[in-house]
Amino acid sequence: MTQPTIRRALVCLLGTLACAVQAQQIGDVSTAFQWIGPNHKIVVEAYDDPQVEGVTCYVSRAKTGGIKGGLGLAEDRAEASIACRQVAPVRFKQPLPKEDEVFSERMSVLFKRLRVVRMVDAPRNTLVYLTYSDKLIEGSPQNGVTAVPIDRATPIPVKH
Repeated sequence: MTQPTIRRALVCLLGTLACAVQAQQIGDVSTAFQWIGPNHKIVVEAYDDPQVEGVTCYVSRAKTGGIKGGLGLAEDRAEASIACRQVAPVRFKQPLPKEDEVFSERMSVLFKRLRVVRMVDAPRNTLVYLTYSDKLIEGSPQNGVTAVPIDRATPIPVKH
């Protein structure tokens, strides 16, 4: 590879990492003791919506412990709960698509992800957030949904 090609690749990689949404772990509770490795847990994480300032989503999910969990090789259960709230004045960085994946996190070494999708309910001026998990072959119908009503004085800008 030439030096300009390497530099472009590095800039693209750093840009991707800078835009990645990071979860902030709020806390966890142990649900089952493991003799070796960490206990099985339920973790609660906070995600700030990257396109909507002032909205934070709290997601609780199972985290597998034991040896596989400690090594990051376990597949976490496809169960999650979500609650999103307005935590500051709401500002939109740009018009929002009617539906958009805003967070995604790996739940196993391969193929399984926890996803959070934002939907715009324009007639009610409300943001709806759905969490679910999927696998490459077969996803789970288990899901959670929450809604954040936005003051009518602040209409949600929607991409058309």
